[in-house]
Amino acid sequence: MRILLTNDDGIHAHGLTVLEEVARTLSDDIWIVAPETDQSGLAHSLTLNHPLRAREVREKTFAVTGTPTDCVIMGVRQLVDGPVDLVLSGINAGQNVGDYVTYSGTVAGAMEGALLGIRSIALSQAFNFDHHRNVPWDTARTLAPALLQQLLDLDMPVDTLININFPNCPPSEVEGNTVASQGKFEHGLGIGERADGRGMPYYWLEFIGKPPVHQPGTDIDALVNKQIAITPVRMDMTHHAFLQNLKAHLKG
Repeated sequence: MRILLTNDDGIHAHGLTVLEEVARTLSDDIWIVAPETDQSGLAHSLTLNHPLRAREVREKTFAVTGTPTDCVIMGVRQLVDGPVDLVLSGINAGQNVGDYVTYSGTVAGAMEGALLGIRSIALSQAFNFDHHRNVPWDTARTLAPALLQQLLDLDMPVDTLININFPNCPPSEVEGNTVASQGKFEHGLGIGERADGRGMPYYWLEFIGKPPVHQPGTDIDALVNKQIAITPVRMDMTHHAFLQNLKAHLKG
C-alpha cells in the first residue's frame, strides 16, 4: 500500500514526524509531500499566482512552496512514483473540530485526496495552550495505528473523508472513540490592534470565543469527554433539507 503524507504545519513539524511513525505501522511505501512553511488556516486554497517549487529533502520526501492542497496534487500528479492508495494529513498540532474545520489546511489536504478519488483521512491532536504548546503527541502516536487499520477495512463513499481528533490527555486516559457529527462554535475570531516601532498600527487575528455549550454527539463534546472523535466529512456542501423549501419559495 502506497501512502502519501501531508500537513499544514510544514515539512519540519513534529506532528509530521509522528504521522510518519504511524504510517510505517501500516506500510513501508511512504511518501511525504508537505509545505515548505507553515500553512495553517489556509483551508482548501490553491497557489495560482506564482509557480510551485519542490525541494527533495530526502528519498520520497519533498517540501513544496505551496498549500496542503498544492502538496497533494503535486504528490499524486507529479512526485509520487505510482498510484497513491491512501492520503493521511496531519498530525495537526491542535484540534480541528466544529466549524473550524472550514479553516483547516489539515482537513483540506484530506479533502483534495478525496476529490482525487483516494481514501483520505485527516488527523489532529488537541492540546493546552498556556503561553507554550504542550501537545500530548503520545496519544496520537499510540492510538492512531490500530484505528487507521480498522478504517482501512471500511468501504468509503466517494467524495468523503474522515476527520480524526485525539483528545488532550495521555493515551491511558482516553475513553475510547466515538463517531461524531461536526459541532458548532460561536464565531471566535477578533482583531487585535498593535503598534510598530514608528507608531503605525498593525493587526493580528485573535481567538476570543467562549467555550462551546454542551453538544451531545459532536466532535467537540467527544474531546471534552476524552474520546477520539471520528467524523465523516463529505465534499457536497448542498443543504439538501433546505433545497425544496428554497425551490418552492422562489417559484412562489
